[in-house]
Amino acid sequence: MASVTFRDSFLCVSAFINFIFVFVTGADFVRFVSFRAIYHNLSGGAPVCRESVSWSVALRDGAVLRAVAVDVFLLVLFSVQHSLLAWGPVKRACQDRLGVLSRTMYCFTTALAMQVMMRCWQPVTSAPCLWSVQNTSWDIFFPLICFILHFLCWAIICSILLIFDYPELLGIKQVYYECLGLGDPLSLKSPRAQRLFAHLRHPVCVELVAVLWVLPTFPVDRLVLAVYLSVYLMAAHSLDTQDCTYLNRQLQTKLKLFCAPLDQNDQSNNNVNKQE
Repeated sequence: MASVTFRDSFLCVSAFINFIFVFVTGADFVRFVSFRAIYHNLSGGAPVCRESVSWSVALRDGAVLRAVAVDVFLLVLFSVQHSLLAWGPVKRACQDRLGVLSRTMYCFTTALAMQVMMRCWQPVTSAPCLWSVQNTSWDIFFPLICFILHFLCWAIICSILLIFDYPELLGIKQVYYECLGLGDPLSLKSPRAQRLFAHLRHPVCVELVAVLWVLPTFPVDRLVLAVYLSVYLMAAHSLDTQDCTYLNRQLQTKLKLFCAPLDQNDQSNNNVNKQE
């Protein structure tokens, strides 16, 4: 049995710290973008908007404009980090410098940029809401509907991330394979799978857009967040017919695996691995 070197220990500790930080940031993002806004409506907290102010007055308010400017800057900072480090020349430079930790670094810096965005976010409370169900006959039922929808969307998002090899997305699998001397795990996938991963920047586009837009109360800062991230998600979506065909074939194969008898699972798994 090979001894564990200091380098292997450093790689494993770095991957573990990254996993914890990304997991905590993901939970914070769910609270920030989803359940905090819904809970505020259900609990009857202080109004997040000022309905007594007209739009013409609000759009000339310095506090409103400063808050919107800060929020847009935070979103630009996040998107620049997220896209710049995924750009080909920068990505190759990071791989040359960091090796198997390049994916870990990418996930860690993405989570760090997201933490900065969430903690420095400026609510716009001096302007009217685009819509609000408070003080209406739907002030209880619609927030509950939003809660159920958001819960289902986040459940689907988590399932998709697991299907798309969550350890590899976080860089854990790269470190594990490096310590065992197995090389890059992506190189072991089929060319069709590699092509899909190259195009599929955000596999949870539809669900995240639904979470961004479906809320019982929709203030101005939420509009900024929803518009910016929706456009960013759509701009990075580059699946074509070949990718969709491959996804459909893989889905049908997975469904057959779940429906097959237990004694056929081993043989079916081997066939799937050969096809991929």
